[in-house]
Amino acid sequence: MSFLTTLASAFKGGGGSRVPIASGFISPWAVAFDAAPRPRSFDYGRAIRDGFVGNPVAQRSVRIIAEGVGSAPLFPVDENTSGLIGATSAGQSLIETVAAHLLLHGNAFIQVMKDGAGQPVELFALRPERLRIVPGEDGWPKGYEYRISGRTLAIPLEDDGGWPNLIHIRSFHPGDDHYGAGSLAAADPAIAIHNAASEWNRALLDNAARPSGALTYESGDGAGLTGDQFDRLKAELTSAYQGQANAGRPMLLEGGLKWQSMALSPADMDFATLKAAAARDIALAFGVPPMLLGLPGDNTYSNYREANRALWRLTLLPLAGKILAGLSEGLGPWFPDLALSVDLDRVTALADDREKLWAQVSAADFLTSAEKRELLGLKAEGA
Repeated sequence: MSFLTTLASAFKGGGGSRVPIASGFISPWAVAFDAAPRPRSFDYGRAIRDGFVGNPVAQRSVRIIAEGVGSAPLFPVDENTSGLIGATSAGQSLIETVAAHLLLHGNAFIQVMKDGAGQPVELFALRPERLRIVPGEDGWPKGYEYRISGRTLAIPLEDDGGWPNLIHIRSFHPGDDHYGAGSLAAADPAIAIHNAASEWNRALLDNAARPSGALTYESGDGAGLTGDQFDRLKAELTSAYQGQANAGRPMLLEGGLKWQSMALSPADMDFATLKAAAARDIALAFGVPPMLLGLPGDNTYSNYREANRALWRLTLLPLAGKILAGLSEGLGPWFPDLALSVDLDRVTALADDREKLWAQVSAADFLTSAEKRELLGLKAEGA
């Protein structure tokens, strides 16, 4: 039996032994569950606070993609499957939540809730940072651990009937056998720069929104200010001249005091350009055209419609395809013929492209009706 045959058989639960995989690599996502402290280059909790919660560009990028994927029209499926896929997870669309988890963490874990007969009745998206994959001796997963409020819940790979308990969808990670890499990790350095530039702007506003200067003291005898005089002067400047409400307020100086403005050089003032570049890097990491985020520069698309079409073609459809394929495979034991996919003819942003494709296919007289339906992504007649 070839390697590919063995590997495919292992995934599908067929005969043949599974190929062992490396189990010694420690994923950055799993470090939080290790007893011994280890250095980590990426802190997911901190990245969520600074990125999704604290950065408008990153949050808007995630929302555009996740809400777009969650609202994508799907081809009709049977009532039972439609109830599972179209359900909400913690009050949100299941597919939207899964898309957000993939963007931020790189992994999405969907728990299959079953009834007494072992049939799926609900799909629930678990928070990926709380879940750890437990590898077996051969490196393949043998179960999961879900940690919350100091408690650990063991989730077997399969139930007593041999049905899967979780559906794991992950982004590609070249150095990890079990966990995927999220876009938030790639955007993290740019988010730090963007947040620092925003803090710089806020600090300028707190200091009258102008470059700061210096008070110089010149006395005839060459003596400087006493400690009490220095403290009093510093307190008066803070209370009377600092802040937005005191912007432009004239300063009254006592004898010997002079105000010397200290303008920043053009290089020092280049933080605005740096912030804009960081914002574009964040948009690039998540796959959102800068034009759709209102970012200046790099508007390579002639209009908003082209940018929206590029978003669907390059970001939303590939992500939706990954999620729907993962759900179809995970629910395969109960619904063998399930094949979830996006109905491209109902995507408004792709209307022009689909109209051209329909016209070209319809004019191809050398194609049979079945071949035309296949090119258009339609199911065969009677299927």
